[in-house]
Order: sequence, then structure tokens, then C-alpha cells
Amino acid sequence: MKKLKFYILILAVALAQGAMYGQIEKAPKRTDGEGPWSQLIIRGATMINGTLAPPQGPVDIVVENNKIVDVRVVGYPGVPIDPKRRPVLKPGGKELNAEGMYIMPGFVDTHAHIGGMAQGTSAEYVFKLWMGHGITTIADPASGNGIEWTLEHKKKSKNNEITAPRIKAYTAFGSKLNGEMGREDIATPEQAIDWVRANAKKGADGIKFFGAPPKVMEAALVENKKLGLRSKMHHSQTYVGQWNVLHSARAGLTAMEHWYGLPEALFDDRTVQDYSLDYNYQNEQDRFGEAGQLWTQAAKPYSDKWNAVMEELLDLDFTLSPTMVIYEANRDLARARRAEWHEEYTLPSLWEFYSPSRQSHGSYWHYWGTEREIDWKANYKLWMTFINEYKNRGGRVTVGTDAGFIYELYGFAYPREMELLREAGFHPLEVIRAATLNGAESLGMDDEIGTIAIGKLADFVIMEENPLVNLKSLYGTGAIKLMEDNTIERVGGVKYTIKDGIIYDAKQLLKDVKEMVDKEKEAKNYKILQPGIKG
Repeated sequence: MKKLKFYILILAVALAQGAMYGQIEKAPKRTDGEGPWSQLIIRGATMINGTLAPPQGPVDIVVENNKIVDVRVVGYPGVPIDPKRRPVLKPGGKELNAEGMYIMPGFVDTHAHIGGMAQGTSAEYVFKLWMGHGITTIADPASGNGIEWTLEHKKKSKNNEITAPRIKAYTAFGSKLNGEMGREDIATPEQAIDWVRANAKKGADGIKFFGAPPKVMEAALVENKKLGLRSKMHHSQTYVGQWNVLHSARAGLTAMEHWYGLPEALFDDRTVQDYSLDYNYQNEQDRFGEAGQLWTQAAKPYSDKWNAVMEELLDLDFTLSPTMVIYEANRDLARARRAEWHEEYTLPSLWEFYSPSRQSHGSYWHYWGTEREIDWKANYKLWMTFINEYKNRGGRVTVGTDAGFIYELYGFAYPREMELLREAGFHPLEVIRAATLNGAESLGMDDEIGTIAIGKLADFVIMEENPLVNLKSLYGTGAIKLMEDNTIERVGGVKYTIKDGIIYDAKQLLKDVKEMVDKEKEAKNYKILQPGIKG
């Protein structure tokens, strides 16, 4: 049998992961954060849990040796707290006064790439942007810096040797497993099974798929499920005509990213996307421009076909990680490009990566126009309808960002994805559940994280504003507010990110990022928002 080489697959992998261009520098030794302590008591906060329970407070939360040991309601709003009701601080313990503040479980980003050489980003830059926004756990899909690099940082994060979220490491299917960049040739089901077993032995938490011939995909997914590993998939258009979301879910895929493969499963009057006849997948404006017409080609909401696909995915306990934020520039390029945080927090090298290019992934602004944006606005409306109804019928939807591409910045993209879930119809409490418990469940970690409960790890997000009232208060730049004295202030932003019982000053982490950006600007004598544009 002539060996089948996955040139298209591997190209899709390389394009989708900026980090595939080479490993970025390792994260430095941790110098941030206070703790951990033998005992930590967080006093007087209002708790917004990931369980859909309404806010409740004041509560005192007691942590011992990185485990929550008590969650105690200690009073009523506006009424002095009786000290007798409160947990007692033990010698050597630490109290954190959070009166008037809001506390949530640590956030989970289910689609979080750790930078890349092509972007000029460092691990420290990416990690601090995440931690500065309350993200305490991430899933790195594809481990673009190499699986060994990712596993090394996973271990260091677990031991709190670096300032970083907890890491789950997924490997791009078909990539090499011994550290160097490149690909393996996987032409048969037997080769696929061997690769899946080797990936599990390496210590990866799962696999990120892009596409492969059906027999290879099925063999890999079935074996991966047997081994108890998780899986994600971006259903590449190069294979989706043969293998869509339903095929993947039936074979054992645990979660899909974006929405590719889902409209194709919903086709009822065609078998292939209505490509323009001069379409070229390697031209990313073709690829992403016409992808914005896909949902209008699918079965109508609540039709028999639409309901049948949804019910089957629900029966399979399938997870949706929509990452709506990563495509928001497609429906409003000016908004994404001029977001207020770019000036202070986006590295010049990353800005250059975002800018129009025929080679950099996600930089497909050859001549993006109003007609494309109108297509994508219609696309979002139908996409959001499916996501919201999936949630309403008991399906799991998580918060993932895929940041680092298409003008979406690490950390800042997270509250924007939360806002988009709200736009889709989620109640703010459902948004918090998507960001916490649902994310934990999708990674198989709900016995450790995802809610504030006795026995779980000490991961928390603490802020002074109520995020349910205004999700914009979660941005590191805060939200603009007119005060009672008629002055204008920025309020909000995460105040403390607590991971493994270590208290991080979230605003200081973002100040560190700003200093990195300022340093690079100074070195390049750079004005960030208009590089390389004539006229």
C-alpha cells in the first residue's frame, strides 16, 4: 500500500499553532505571590459559585494545605458579623480580608495556546496575562512548543515553581513525541493506534485532532478512549466532508472546538459546503470568509435534523468549547483591532503577527469588508442559537479562547468570551458555571476544581465589583463608571488570583506585562497601532 502522507493535516496543525514555528523561552522561577500557608482564611466575601446557586455572603472560606476545609456563612448583608460565628485562625495562618468583595472558583480556559516564536511572546508574558484575569487552569491544545516543553511547565506549575495556571497538555495528532518540531507519518489504523499509545506513555492528558481519513480517525479515537485520555478537535475543512462532529463523537471524541464540523453534520439539502469555484484553502481570506456562510447552509434551528443532531450529542455527553471570541474580528474588525488593551498590553511582535499577512495564521485581512462582516453576524446568530439551546437541554458548554491570533489577546479574550455567552442567551450565573465547573468537568478535574466546596483545591478569583452586574468588570483594564461625585473612574479587574492557596496580586501581574511591552517598544522605537501601513 502506498504510504499516505498527511500534508494537508500537518499544514493545518502548523497554521493553527503559532508556537509550531519553534519553542518559546521557558518561564522564569516564581517570584510572585504570597504563601502558601498552613492555613488561609478568606473573610467576608460574597460567594458566586459554579453551581448556579445565587450569590451568598458574607462567607468565610478556610483552606488548609491547599484544600478547602470549611465554607461558612457568617452573617447577613449590612449587619455586623458576630466574631463567635467565624472560623478561628490557627498559629501561622493567614487572614485575607475580602469584605465587600466577590469570590468565585478559579477560571478554566479550555483552549489556551502558550504563545509562540512567530509571535515573539514569552511564557511569562502569556502566563501573567492569564493569571491576571483569574485563569488558574488551562488546556493547551496541541502543545505547540512540543509535548516535552509543555509537560515540563505542567510539572513546574503543579509544584508552583513558576507563576502559571495549572496546565493540561494535549498533543496534536501526528506530531512528534520526542521534543522536536515536525510530524510523524500515520497512514494506517495500526500506526494511529501505536501513536496514541506512545502519546499516553509520554504523559499527555489527551490529543488534539484536526482531521484524518475516517479509518485512521476512528482507530485513534477509540484507542484514546480505551486509555482514558481526553480529546479535542478542530474539524478541518480538508476532511470534514468525510468526517464531521457526529462521526467524532460516536468514536469517542470528548470535546469539539470552534464549530467546524457541526454545520456539516446539520446539512440536509447538500453534502458539501457551497465553496466558490475559485476557492483556495491556502488563501485564508477564502477559508475564513466563506466559513462565515456555513451556518446559513445548515438545517434551520429546531428542525427535525437540527434536533436529532443535538440530541445525539447530548446523549454522548459531548462538550462544546465554542471559542466565539477568536472569530469576533470577522464580524467587527474595527472593534477587535482597536480594543483598548492593545496599546498597553500587546507586544509589538504580537501586533505585527496579527497584522495583514498571507502567511501568518489568522492574519487574513487581505481586504476584509462589510459583506464578510454581515455574513459573520448572521453566522453568529445561528451559532449562538445552537449553543444556548444545547445548554438549555443540559449540554456542557465551556469558556475557551484560542487567544494569540486574530487580534485576540491572552487573558483579555476570556471575559470577552464570557460576554459572548451572555449575548447567546446565558444567564450570568450560567456564564460563571461555563467558566468554572463546566471547564473542570470537560478536563476530568471536577473532583479537584470548578466549585468552592470542601475537599477541593484552593483556586479562587476575588474582585471588588460584582461580575454578574457587569462582566466588563472582569477585564484587566476594568470598566468605566460615573461616580456619585460626577467623576469618571475605571473600576474592576481581578484583585486577587489565588492558585493552590498562593495569593497573587492580579493587578501587579498585569503591571509586569505592561513593563514587558514598554521595554520592547522602547527597544524598537515602536508605535504599536500602525506598523507597516502606508497612506
